[in-house]
Amino acid sequence: MSKENRTKLNELISNWPKGTIGTTNFLKKYNVGYELIQRYKKSNWLETVGNKAYKLSGDEIDWYGAIFAIQKQLNLSIHPGGKTALQLLGYAHYLSDSIKDIFLYGYRGEKLPTWYKKNLWKVATHYSAFKLFPRDTVIGFTRYSHKNFKIKISSAERAMLEMLYHFPKYNSFDDCYQIMENLVTLRSNVCQNLLEVCNSIKVKRLFLFMAEKSNHSWFDDLAVNEINLGKGKRSLVANGILDNKYKITVPKKYR
Repeated sequence: MSKENRTKLNELISNWPKGTIGTTNFLKKYNVGYELIQRYKKSNWLETVGNKAYKLSGDEIDWYGAIFAIQKQLNLSIHPGGKTALQLLGYAHYLSDSIKDIFLYGYRGEKLPTWYKKNLWKVATHYSAFKLFPRDTVIGFTRYSHKNFKIKISSAERAMLEMLYHFPKYNSFDDCYQIMENLVTLRSNVCQNLLEVCNSIKVKRLFLFMAEKSNHSWFDDLAVNEINLGKGKRSLVANGILDNKYKITVPKKYR
């Protein structure tokens, strides 16, 4: 290997966070193109993970390292949210510490790369590309540290709304309410902003009902009259009872 190519390799390795995927976008930043990639693979410096995706030979990659590449190198908004973010943030105490299902969220038109979908990552991935929030909604995120890198995940406020989006398909009423009871430190201003731009009437009504039922102090700071809750009744649970304030059916034990 020439001195120039070894210098490129050293620079690449020193700037490659261990435990993460390196896409061709990342490699190009260090002037590592197709020919050099093949040389590095032949010399056992790199291993192929999938189309246009690589890892350092012998490195162990989990789903966190895959999400890092999706966010930092492919510049997609795809992020862990909903129940997954709430677990990572420590709000889902009654759930197992082991995350077996991860819930990822992005905007319409964004797709998980093929290399991600072809790897198992030892978890089941549920991805939603939806319009729960407008594309330019930048509030409701935080950073989560894993190994020696960070990924963007939903904050507790946004994650709760995302979790309610998946009611009742993935999350039961009881699951959602139990987590809501733990959310004693939510920021009312963040909740207000997210609720005002949220596009789901079902999600907003459920969130407000559960928050008020949980007697959270931050609920009193919300301007509910400024949140569009739509019109008419919503039947959300079978054999439930109607809550007259939010016009949704809820399990009888919650009334």
